[in-house]
Parts: sequence; C-alpha cells; structure tokens
Amino acid sequence: MSNQAKKLFQYVFSKEFGSYLCSTHFWGPIANWGLPLAAIADMKKDPEKISGKMTTALFFYSCLFMRFAIKVQPRNLLLFSCHFTNASAQAVQGTRFTNYYFILDDEGRKKYHEEFVRKQAEHDAKLEHDLAEHKIGAIVEHDIEEVEKEIHKIVEKNP
Repeated sequence: MSNQAKKLFQYVFSKEFGSYLCSTHFWGPIANWGLPLAAIADMKKDPEKISGKMTTALFFYSCLFMRFAIKVQPRNLLLFSCHFTNASAQAVQGTRFTNYYFILDDEGRKKYHEEFVRKQAEHDAKLEHDLAEHKIGAIVEHDIEEVEKEIHKIVEKNP
C-alpha cells in the first residue's frame, strides 16, 4: 500500500475525522444539499412554474451563507460548495424566469410552451418504449429458459 493511501486510511479512522462526521460542520451541509439538487432538477421543468421571488430569495440566501462558510473558523468548504452550487443553479433559474416572463412576448411564450410540451411528450414516449423493450426482453429471456428446461427434461427421459 502506498504511503498516501496509508495516510488517508489512518485519517479516515482517526478520532478527529470521527468527530468531524458527528458535527454540524458535516451534517449541516449534507442536509442543505437538497436545495441545489432540487434547483438542478427543476432546470428541466417548465419555466412557467418558476417563482421569481423564491428564486431571488434562495440566490441571496446562498450568497450570504457562502460568505459565512468562509468566515467561520474552521472554514467549512463543504457548506461553501453547497451554497456555491445553489447560487449558480438559482442564477440559471432566475435567468430562465426573466427570459420567459420579461423578454418573450405572449406569442414567444406560447411557442416556447408548445416546444417544451412536445419535447416532454417525446421524452415520455422514449421512456415508455424503453420500458416496453425491457419487459419484452425479460419475457423472451424467461421463455428461452423455460424451453431449455423442457429440452433438458426430454433429453434426460430419452437417453
């Protein structure tokens, strides 16, 4: 085992690392990761459902806590990365909101919405097709196994 691997192994099983895993410096950011993950997941959703007020509030909240994560001692880089990711995702959502409600006119929003619905229907159809293929593959595989079993039974009866 290399020297670096030994050091890592020793650190992971040290009392210091164990106390870090049991602290709010670890679990706070872990719990907080739900915010950026939800924002990233929402990037594929219809911008009609974006709340401009909530997006703005979450953006500034994350900016504030990025500063906190750097100023607190010891620095909490896990918290910083969480809020940096969230601020970035909220900025994208804010841009989508601004584009949809303030840049596009009514006709542009209608076209955008129709295109979004079309793409969503294509995506859903592909998922259904893939699921059907998977089910058919499983049925065929099961049938082949059953046929092989029957052949083995016949061969065993008639040597």
